[in-house]
Amino acid sequence: MRRFRWFAALILLVGCGGSQHAPQEKYYLLSANVKIPYWQAASNGLLRAAAQLQVQAEAVGPDTYDAQAQQQELRRLVALQEKPAGILISPADATLMKADIDAAIGRGIPVITVDSDAPDSKRLLFIGTNNYQAGIMGGRVAANQLNGKGNVVVFTMPGQANLAERLNGYKFAFSEHPGIKIVDVVDIKGDPRIAFDTTQNIVDKRRDKVDGFVCLEALAGKEVADVLDRNKVSGKTVVAMDTDEGVLNWIQKGGIAATIAQKPFTMAYYGVKMLDELHHHMPPSLDVNWRQDPFSPLPTFVDTGATLITKENVGDFIKARDAAAAKK
Repeated sequence: MRRFRWFAALILLVGCGGSQHAPQEKYYLLSANVKIPYWQAASNGLLRAAAQLQVQAEAVGPDTYDAQAQQQELRRLVALQEKPAGILISPADATLMKADIDAAIGRGIPVITVDSDAPDSKRLLFIGTNNYQAGIMGGRVAANQLNGKGNVVVFTMPGQANLAERLNGYKFAFSEHPGIKIVDVVDIKGDPRIAFDTTQNIVDKRRDKVDGFVCLEALAGKEVADVLDRNKVSGKTVVAMDTDEGVLNWIQKGGIAATIAQKPFTMAYYGVKMLDELHHHMPPSLDVNWRQDPFSPLPTFVDTGATLITKENVGDFIKARDAAAAKK
């Protein structure tokens, strides 16, 4: 009966009870590399939801990609005297963050993963892209551009579950074309300079042996396109990830064939709304294996969707993005 009452409370329309919020109620979005445009878009979603709910919110995390610094920040949040009302986190390293996510749950702080998951932790649910399907989407575009054959270099950051899922999606798509081979997987360590330098090295030493470049994260795509353009290299396929301004510019110029647009704004916006309901209608215990409970009131995964952006629709995407920004 207690679970039923909590479930009934959870499905009430979010944001309806402004009077229930206390002045000190605060929600956090913890990411790695917080300064990049992707996480700035997520921060906008966080703040939009917080304004509607009349609560406090803050985006926190390291300014550059640093999994250990992200871990220390989570530990700081969990130890705050004024306990967070809830935490959204995109784990840079799911294994590294597991114990600290579990500690937050143990302290009664609702934790939801966004963008990148930590499925072996006690997080309550994951909100983000179906990254395996996003990889298949990108892989099929790349395969089409390559005419079903060629050598491909992949730029990624091992340790992030979302990037591993994307790579698996690409591998599945490429398995439909035996002539396509992934010849190198490069860890850029959150540093776009590594993508730039690696691409330059490929151009200098084995230009004719690499036909395509796949970028599983937001930083590498524009660096690859820049190197190819500087060296007047044509005929290479580049598929990027996310909608950094530089990536969109290169799509318009033809240097990048396509990118996959995610919804970081939606992830954070919806995540805060769910955390708010959990905070005000707390279940009897957060430390429950919701994934295995057939009567769980929580979903395991909320898919926020992804869109393929090419030269044909990039202009429409930019107009829609600018219109949304004007509504803030």
